[in-house]
Amino acid sequence: MTEEDHMATVHLLRRVSVEFGLRQAEFAARHGMHPTDVRALVCLLDAARSDTPATAGWLGSQLGLNSAGTTALIDRLEGLGHLTRTRDARDRRRVLLAVTASAVERGQEFFGRPLARMTELLGTFDRREAAAVRRFLLEAHTALTEK
Repeated sequence: MTEEDHMATVHLLRRVSVEFGLRQAEFAARHGMHPTDVRALVCLLDAARSDTPATAGWLGSQLGLNSAGTTALIDRLEGLGHLTRTRDARDRRRVLLAVTASAVERGQEFFGRPLARMTELLGTFDRREAAAVRRFLLEAHTALTEK
C-alpha cells in the first residue's frame, strides 16, 4: 500500500469518527442532554464493561472536566434518570457511578441498528482480518491519546 492509501484509511476513520459524533449530538438533542453527557454515559458503559470503578474523579479525568463541571454533569444525568450514585461496598467513602437500565435501553433504541450492522460486518471477516482491524483501531486510539 502507498502512503496515499494509508492516508485514505486514516481519513475514512476520521469520517467514521465524525459520524459517531454527529449521531451522539443527535441523541443528546433528542433526550435533552449536552453532547458531553453522552460521552460521559459512553465512558461509564466502558468502565462497567472493563470492571473499572467509576467515580466522579475518574469520570472528570476521562472527560477533561474540572470538579465543578463534573458535579454539574453528574447532577444533570442523575436528574434525567440516566445515572445512579451508590456507595462503594468496599470503601464507604467512595461513591460509584453507573448508567441506569432505562438509559441503556434508550441508547440501544437509537444506536442498536448501526452497531448491529457493524458487528454483522465484522462477522464476515476471518480471524486475521478482524485482528488487523482491532489492532489498527487500538493503535489509532493510542496515537490520539499519547501526550
